[in-house]
Amino acid sequence: MTTLNAAIIGAGAIHRSHVNALRLLPGVTLRALVDIDSATGLQQAMAYNCRYYQNYREMLLDNDIDVVHICTPHFEHKNMITAALAAGKHVFCEKPVGLNCTEVADIANAAASAQGLLGVCYQNRLNPTSLRIRDELAKNTLGKMLSVKAVLTWSRSKAYYSESPWRGRFASEGGSLLINQAIHTLDLMQWFAGGVTRLKGVVDSGELADVTEAEDSAMATLHFANGARGLFYASNCNTLDSPLLLEIHCEQGMLQLTDNTLWRVTADRRLKLDCDGSPDGHAKSYWGLGHQQAIRQFYHAITHGGQTEYININEARKSLAMVEAIYHSSKTRQWITINN
Repeated sequence: MTTLNAAIIGAGAIHRSHVNALRLLPGVTLRALVDIDSATGLQQAMAYNCRYYQNYREMLLDNDIDVVHICTPHFEHKNMITAALAAGKHVFCEKPVGLNCTEVADIANAAASAQGLLGVCYQNRLNPTSLRIRDELAKNTLGKMLSVKAVLTWSRSKAYYSESPWRGRFASEGGSLLINQAIHTLDLMQWFAGGVTRLKGVVDSGELADVTEAEDSAMATLHFANGARGLFYASNCNTLDSPLLLEIHCEQGMLQLTDNTLWRVTADRRLKLDCDGSPDGHAKSYWGLGHQQAIRQFYHAITHGGQTEYININEARKSLAMVEAIYHSSKTRQWITINN
């Protein structure tokens, strides 16, 4: 078996989910960790028994590194992705793949001519409840989909933004709530309904207005390709991180995700279908268990010549287009057409 050597750029909280996933993959070794903070990076690298680099471009000169994981602030993604692809590496990047659709187009052009694969981490698609919803919809268990409602209310303190000044800025985060916390929910909505054709939305900032130039709350009405309607609300102004509430109303009943548990609700029965477990170790509960599955899926694609399923740049673009459309709609107070 050929060993694949991986490197991770960024030693923040999310990188541990990548490390844990890599440890579970046969024939994969963590060869290097990159972080601009030499004290943190070196300490972590020693714990992982791998090399440490302060500059990611120096790491890319290592011909033995096959796969690069990008776990850095959003504004660094585009340059890191394109540099890694140009160096002949496979790349697995945390969402969002870029700050906006213009960056995504540039990244897609680079990926089209690259030898390596580019995967993006939308791990919530691989939660047990998400997969069961897709299965229920594919089997047409409850008939035609009529609507999708999603409510996401999380808590982000003022310190969350003030201690990491890149957050909540269009130039460095690409926005705030929508592109960071809520993008997974938008992605699931469009994934379940086969894409979005148009939407109308509003963003605003209240509790966090003095620490972010972007939004802390957002709402939207969506029209999906399958004819269903969508209702979306998200906020970072709650006092705790509440689990996603998702309801898919169909002709003969409803699929309801509440408290991380999926139910099939009909006129005479409420049946529990599946639930999402909590990750082990240092991962945050709302990240779900999907990182392990998403990374395993990507490495399977690498070893099979890109012929197996993984979330590529074209899939990653869809939710980012929704984010941009909501911003545009909020400014113009108009419906925005989306071409997926």
